[in-house]
Amino acid sequence: MKKNDIRIDILGADISISADADPVDMNEALERYRVLVEDVKKNTRLNDNLKIAVLSGFLLSHENVKKENFSSYKDGYDPPKDGLRGIDSDEAERLTLGMISLLDQAFINQPQDLPEAGGAGEATEKPNAVTGIYKLSNPVINYDWGSPEWIPALLGKENADKTPWAELWMGVNPGGPSRVISSGTDGPLLSDIINNDAAGNLGYETEGKYGKLPFLYKISAARLPLSIQVHPNMEQAREGFDRENLEGIPLDALNRNYRDPNHKPEVLCALGSFTALCGFRKILDIHTIITKLSMTVAGEGSVRDAIDELLQSLKGINDNPYRAFLSVLFNMEKSVVNSIAGIIKSHGAMLESKFPENRSEWKLSSYLNRLFPGDSGFLAPFFLNIIELQSGEAIYIPPGTLHSFIYGFGLELMADSTNVLRGGLTSKHISPDEFLGITTFDEYKPEIIRNTDPMSSWFCYNTPADEFSLSLFCGMGDIIPYPETGPSILIFTDGNAQLRNTETSEELSVKTGESLFIPYGKKLEFSGTFTAYAAAAGRSLLPEIKQDNSTN
Repeated sequence: MKKNDIRIDILGADISISADADPVDMNEALERYRVLVEDVKKNTRLNDNLKIAVLSGFLLSHENVKKENFSSYKDGYDPPKDGLRGIDSDEAERLTLGMISLLDQAFINQPQDLPEAGGAGEATEKPNAVTGIYKLSNPVINYDWGSPEWIPALLGKENADKTPWAELWMGVNPGGPSRVISSGTDGPLLSDIINNDAAGNLGYETEGKYGKLPFLYKISAARLPLSIQVHPNMEQAREGFDRENLEGIPLDALNRNYRDPNHKPEVLCALGSFTALCGFRKILDIHTIITKLSMTVAGEGSVRDAIDELLQSLKGINDNPYRAFLSVLFNMEKSVVNSIAGIIKSHGAMLESKFPENRSEWKLSSYLNRLFPGDSGFLAPFFLNIIELQSGEAIYIPPGTLHSFIYGFGLELMADSTNVLRGGLTSKHISPDEFLGITTFDEYKPEIIRNTDPMSSWFCYNTPADEFSLSLFCGMGDIIPYPETGPSILIFTDGNAQLRNTETSEELSVKTGESLFIPYGKKLEFSGTFTAYAAAAGRSLLPEIKQDNSTN
């Protein structure tokens, strides 16, 4: 039989097929294929044209495909049931594979000529993604408490005007989304790259559960203290977000408490010495230090009354003692706050001499009062734990836990949320009732998570969070595998590395300050001497990986 040529437009590509088959049968097969492509494109989450084509060809080539085979994509899908008239199954298989091969060539050779799925014929630039790994350009967030030097030094950039660079955001949060570097400049949004093939980039489990990259990754440079703050749990976030929407409060309003409906567990990992306040102390410890302070107050008056009220609240006669204590603080007159601060300042040497075990509390409260005069939050060191971290050490901060970052350079990894409610040490909006409503009133001192084996190339800071895991990844010259298989963002804090895609043998060089988005399922090897931190979707169950530093 002579060869017959058929032309058809599928997914924006003009495809020409030549085969030894009846042209009527070929036209029918191609028309079925075109219709099926449209159905797959419409009813699945796939956005990659080649994957749409491959899946459509697979469905078309199997005459016995059943409805349930496609139920994971769309309930009610009705695949072809009567096969390809005039073509047996082997011929259908060969024809479909031929189509896919031609589509593969068309899509790979002409990537910028194809319309974006779901668009109106607009072409999108294909980012320069060597090995399928994406280098990121990340936005800097400027707050007064930030350092003008620390983040620029890590990134190797100048900050000529000395603007405080407080945070570097990595992820897809619309408040500061990352972009993919394309041809040396900022390219498309990372969220757009991921959404072009969400299941492929995130994996079916992450995509099905969250529909996006579920975490927000930050570098934080706290040159000055942050506010005393707390983050909501999931139920509180959803209720508060919906309530404020019904009240008509704009998302960017200064008095908005809930800017999204998500909770915000987080882990903080120090990149140097880092001081934080986190979690309520034991009631007895709070009572003891307030009692020591009361010894400096002579006679009667408003200051004595205020301190006695604080001590009385800790007995918890009519309320949770932590809640009662904070309520007293919130209602304390500014003049009384200033008087207590003056007493600590004037009696500082005596307090340090008489009660040296609390030297850190006296010094830190005086420091906070100098920065935030009249703010009762300066007493936070008396009721919150002072946490001192060294480089590589981390703590987990659950929703509902009071905390403040006092000083230091570190990484923060959290669920993708910007919900923050403040309770002190700030000039921003404070809603005392809302703050008290989401706080967990229990003793909590975070465990310091340390890597106990410096010879391990991979260490995970295990936490109860479902959305994310943070891991330390170190290279000491040998070739080591990248063990994380889920979608992840990797930032290099020291050294240089060469990564290799073991499936394609392509390589990519990375250096200090650079970050990568690594899609789901990539098989990579790294070499070089480096320190990096990986933020990955989901909990990590990965074991530690030992370095092989033996010499032959």
